[in-house]
Amino acid sequence: MAEFARWPMPRAKAAWISEEGTKMARGPRERGPRDDRGQREDSDLVEKLVSINRVAKVVKGGRRFGFAALVVAGDGRGRVGVGSGKAREVPEAIRKATEQAKRNMIRVPLREGRTRHHDINGRFGAGRVTLRAAPAGTGIIAGGPMRAVFEALGVHDVVAKSIGSSNPHNMIKATFEALERIEGPRAIAARRGKRVGDILGRRETGEGAEKEAVNV
Repeated sequence: MAEFARWPMPRAKAAWISEEGTKMARGPRERGPRDDRGQREDSDLVEKLVSINRVAKVVKGGRRFGFAALVVAGDGRGRVGVGSGKAREVPEAIRKATEQAKRNMIRVPLREGRTRHHDINGRFGAGRVTLRAAPAGTGIIAGGPMRAVFEALGVHDVVAKSIGSSNPHNMIKATFEALERIEGPRAIAARRGKRVGDILGRRETGEGAEKEAVNV
């Protein structure tokens, strides 16, 4: 039989193979300090499990059970988020809820880093809550679901009351609806075209006004 001529390998393919070989020889790419910073931020977050329920899905042949988790996460310095997750196992449901809470974090201005600037009401569905600022030393006076939000947010003095549904999802979402509408002196002064000292009043001008402006 006649021997077939051996075709030479195309140069482009040979170059691609050599480049891949070089990449494989170098090994995995090293992580920079940016990834380490993200890991440190995640480790500093405060995670609170608010509720976990067993849910059932009716399928052909019976019912399929799973778990639904509600988690609140915050950094304790004015940022907080809420998330929910479902899975066949409890740890997986909590993991999904925690990841969603980290993605949905909001920033809330705090007064002196311990309480809110003003009183406000929140409503979501049948849930209604009232949030009031409190003097130093009051502590967190709130129910279970709302207490988890304030602890993750970093609030130390607050008085909260739920006057609507006792469903944890409605209470949490009503609380977040109220927190999203809280404004600090700097935002109000910018909208009105005034100084921060004029918004806070004569008693808190000077050093007090500067301290409030920094904590906005």
